[in-house]
Amino acid sequence: MKGELNLGFPVQALILLPRLFNSRKSPKILGWKSSSSLILELSLKTDLESLQQWVVAFCIIRFDLEQGQLIEECYPPGSLSNEEELDVAFSSFPDSVSQNQNRSSIHDCIFFFRIQRRKSSEQRNVNSSEIVEIDDKEVSSNSMKDKVINRRKIRNDTKQLKYLYGYVFNRQRHDERLRRGGEQKSVVILSHNPYSSVFRPLLQIMGPLYFDLGKKALEHIAAYVSMWPAPVPGKHMELPIGNALLKVSLPPAHSLSFEIGMFEESASAMAPFLPNNQSIPQGLFHDSDIFGTFRSILLQLWLLWELLLIGEPILIIGPTPPQCCEAVASLVSLVAPLPCSIDFRPYFTIHDPDFKHLNSLREGDTFPPMILGVTNLFFLKALRNIPHIVSVGSPALNSNQVPFASRSAGRIHGRPEGFGLQQLSLKKFSPSSLLSAVKLRRDGPLCLMTEHKEAVWSTYVATTKPDTSILNRLIDAGMLPRVEESMSVVNNEILRRHFLELTTNFLAPFGPYFRATTPSEGSLPFIDPPPLPPFDADEFLANLSARGVGKFLSKRMKSNWLDLYKRFLKGPNFMPWFQRRLTVAEQEQHRLWRQARMKADIKLLISKMPELEVVDYFNAIERHLLGEIQMEKLGRAAVDFTETCQKLKKDLQAVFNVLPKDMQQLLLMNPERAALLQLSSEPTKLPDRPSLQIGVVSSTSSR
Repeated sequence: MKGELNLGFPVQALILLPRLFNSRKSPKILGWKSSSSLILELSLKTDLESLQQWVVAFCIIRFDLEQGQLIEECYPPGSLSNEEELDVAFSSFPDSVSQNQNRSSIHDCIFFFRIQRRKSSEQRNVNSSEIVEIDDKEVSSNSMKDKVINRRKIRNDTKQLKYLYGYVFNRQRHDERLRRGGEQKSVVILSHNPYSSVFRPLLQIMGPLYFDLGKKALEHIAAYVSMWPAPVPGKHMELPIGNALLKVSLPPAHSLSFEIGMFEESASAMAPFLPNNQSIPQGLFHDSDIFGTFRSILLQLWLLWELLLIGEPILIIGPTPPQCCEAVASLVSLVAPLPCSIDFRPYFTIHDPDFKHLNSLREGDTFPPMILGVTNLFFLKALRNIPHIVSVGSPALNSNQVPFASRSAGRIHGRPEGFGLQQLSLKKFSPSSLLSAVKLRRDGPLCLMTEHKEAVWSTYVATTKPDTSILNRLIDAGMLPRVEESMSVVNNEILRRHFLELTTNFLAPFGPYFRATTPSEGSLPFIDPPPLPPFDADEFLANLSARGVGKFLSKRMKSNWLDLYKRFLKGPNFMPWFQRRLTVAEQEQHRLWRQARMKADIKLLISKMPELEVVDYFNAIERHLLGEIQMEKLGRAAVDFTETCQKLKKDLQAVFNVLPKDMQQLLLMNPERAALLQLSSEPTKLPDRPSLQIGVVSSTSSR
């Protein structure tokens, strides 16, 4: 029946879903009703190749008192190596030394981790599809797979995929009758894609279903996921799970690693241009709760933005995995639309293979650029070299509700009392707050060993000043859960828009290096376009110093703003972004010149050319035609491939026909060239030139 959730499971398997869906942090899941008319079983088959576009594997991990973390199920089987199974298992449970355990009978939480793939792994089923982003005008709801996604090939070799994302639904059941007073189990979705807006709500369905149905739930969910259309970066998608519907927005192509797939990116979709459509995500983790996570240290957001921008290592400590994950995700989203090229680990444990190297760093060694989210206070002593430490979250935040869920979007009308500069200023400059701040700085982050406090420890002096106008616009609705969640949506929109504008303006001076040129009217579009301007760091800084940083940033930054650009140029985020942006600009220039060739009147262009230039033009058209044919052989042909080839062949024929006969015969000695010229035998007549026809000339007779 329409509007009912038809998952193919018994009714009792859905008992927990209303509680999850009606929570104040519910995802956009449409079509759910309490229903007694559910089909008990469905014979669903999983298309493993289609499944790999979204999911590498579904895992069930149990904490065994004798053997530790054990993977009970992994579907599809053989997706992970033995080493990767251990990495996933150790990352799928709250740390044993975490602060404040929840002692309610059942405690569910959702968090995610990011681990490196093992180089020695030999996956049988893991694949990654190449995703191509195209114009909105070509999107058809009836042919999503055919028109929106061009899956050119499935790569069987996934050794180049460096990272694996794990999305965890963890259940802790406390029962004094059990050994050690309880048990815990985790349901994990593994993917190469950082699609948190998809996998969080999917876990809210899948987690409770598994605990009622067992392995059958994994197979059914996998079958539904395999029926989804291929992911389209930067688009809104509707993904069915039975009769339910996940309405999600995927991060744009420019925010995703090249390791995930090959993307054709729109030049208008990347910085340094401020996007027109704000409903489309501009970076990773666009649904993260910036305001809720950093509410107590909002004045430090501009400092943290700079640290992310220049790629400084940061240690984030939270009482629980969901809280430290949310903080890492929020920080990564803060620098959008700049892709975060440094390694980030939303939930990092001492069992991670990289911990051994980090722990071996000595005093004075440079800490690699990383963002680490941890709950184990042991890291405060083990990673003494890390220069910036952020403490977030509250240990008192204990609830049976599933945290870290995707937030619903929407604008809330009306404006309650402001949570702005006045309140922040009182908190910041009151005598007691000032003394507390001095004590925190003096004691250092090791004070967290005795009492958890939200704070930032860093010797870095920020160039960017906190924007008081933004702080004054934030809304404080008290602590009523429903109202607080609604106000967080508004505050997150305000903060995300501000930092998006801040980052875009910071990147704007690089714009001239990505400016594609178009052929002027009457010019020759068949020649190669001019190269984009070369980049020289010293020249860029000198010009920027003379020209100024612009009105927007000059009002928000100190006089030493040029130092921030120097750090950015030397940091790990600049070159990957610049090279990728340059590639997109070159592709855009190629498209514009290709488009001009399609519109060019070849007869008019060559009518007054000397013979040598006509020969050069013939060679240029032939080169472009062969390039189109080669792209088609590689499976990367453009949508208008046929029309383009026909136009180029006719242009080639027209130029050939005005060449002297001896030159024609010389050219036809090449069999491949002769084949290109057999398209049309119609003569081309130009003013003051003899009309020639090559339809009857063969490569054999020319010899």
